[in-house]
Amino acid sequence: MFVRVKRSVQSGTTYEYLQIVESFRDQGKPRQRVVANLGRRDYLVASGMLDGLVRSLARYSEKLRVVEAVRTRGIAARSAKQWGPALVFGRLWQEQGLGEVIRKLAAGHKFGFDPERVAFAMALQRLCVPGTGSDLQGSGWVGTVEAEGFAAIALQHLYRTTGFLAEVREELEQELFFRDRDLFTQQLDLVFIDTTSLYVYRPDETEWRRRGHSRDHRPDLPQLVLAVVLDQDGWPLSWEVFPGNTADGKVFKAVVEKMRGRFRIRRVVVVADRGMVSAGAIKLLTGDERAPYDYILGCRMRRQKEVREEVLGRSGRYSRVSATLKVKEVRIGDRRYIVCLNEEEARKDAAARQAILGHLQEALEKKGPKSLVGNKGFSRFLRIEKGSVRIDKRAAEIDQRLDGKFVLRTNTDLSPREVARSYKSLWQVERVFREEKTTLRVRPLYHHRDDTSIGHIAASFLALRLEIDLQRRLDEKGVKASWPDLMRDLAQVQAVRVELDGHRYLLRTDLVGTANRAFVAAGVRVPSPVTLLR
Repeated sequence: MFVRVKRSVQSGTTYEYLQIVESFRDQGKPRQRVVANLGRRDYLVASGMLDGLVRSLARYSEKLRVVEAVRTRGIAARSAKQWGPALVFGRLWQEQGLGEVIRKLAAGHKFGFDPERVAFAMALQRLCVPGTGSDLQGSGWVGTVEAEGFAAIALQHLYRTTGFLAEVREELEQELFFRDRDLFTQQLDLVFIDTTSLYVYRPDETEWRRRGHSRDHRPDLPQLVLAVVLDQDGWPLSWEVFPGNTADGKVFKAVVEKMRGRFRIRRVVVVADRGMVSAGAIKLLTGDERAPYDYILGCRMRRQKEVREEVLGRSGRYSRVSATLKVKEVRIGDRRYIVCLNEEEARKDAAARQAILGHLQEALEKKGPKSLVGNKGFSRFLRIEKGSVRIDKRAAEIDQRLDGKFVLRTNTDLSPREVARSYKSLWQVERVFREEKTTLRVRPLYHHRDDTSIGHIAASFLALRLEIDLQRRLDEKGVKASWPDLMRDLAQVQAVRVELDGHRYLLRTDLVGTANRAFVAAGVRVPSPVTLLR
């Protein structure tokens, strides 16, 4: 039932009458009938009769009683917990089938607790409070969140689930891969592969924690090497952990073999950065008769002689791809290269080089050559002969040929502009690593054991799946919001528990900012402002 306003014109004056109307169906068709006529609206308001009637009716509404009591009597809340993120990401967790997969893998283990709830808590923690991914911090954080099963989670449950995720990470990854192919798409045209290192705050080395080339400039600490594979839409397909001293070439080989073996991917174009390209890598991709892979690989322009001298030395007309990017094709024998020129980056490179040369000249004139010893950034522009140091103009000319350029090698039949665009999509992979190191902050690792370090990374990738899923849905609906602002707005959706006249109620705080859009994008119905707890 509802209140309807009926307007009536009498002697040129419009009057409004209030009616209580009931909706019903008659032979499947919606109908309405008047239950009661309350009278003229202006009389009811002026006399206070309308307010009295509302107060009288409110005595029989549990929700309105609570709202009125909070407003007038200031009743005390028993607890207030963060609710919004658990509701939104809980729906995505369910729709991706993560809970179902984890429960399946946990079957047969005698945990004595629900590892699926703990795994969700670990993923949610990495989204809500980046940088606090330790189990000790997590055991306190779960008590601040309103979510099913969180109240029962203890520190030992987090420790055991971290080890469990490390134990089943291969099965988990494979289950999710085939589930994703059914859920999202059967097509897999491009895959992007990249690596990074994750240092560990532990001085001792182990089977996995090894000192190696550190991208974080922390050669003093042991590390793990992390590889990730994404599809062309930026969805994570696979992640793999290697000992910290594993070279990129070996990582690349292991990832490709896993795609052919465990995932049974038969036809795909592999896109990888400069560190992956070598004769061995190309043979690995193309040499398998059952599953030969096409490739688009970045080239090391300074280190590869053929690229530096022949490819970049070839003349030819560029074709424009975008406002700042131009491409041209160069063939050396049966090898196909695509030279890409970013004009904006070329101007930046030229300005940076001029600044370096100016600084070098000034340093040589005023401070002498000793002031430049040990500066690797300047060394490529210096020439040392018989104890004298001077600027190498030839090196500067060679460096100028590289301004704003990157070179790709490919065996595909894609056009040069399609090759360039596909390679630029590799930045999605690099964005994932940036998110993993900032929003999710996989590194540094503090775990004492290798298995818990690997389990920590697995939990972070579960969180990453949730983040990318929500971001996709927001993009589809045209919602533009920074991730920190979105998470802040969701965190302000709180669940407040109160007691009134022997009954317990759950109150929801108001949605602010972009919170409502996140609920809509995730397909989550916003909870009622007041819920009676049984």
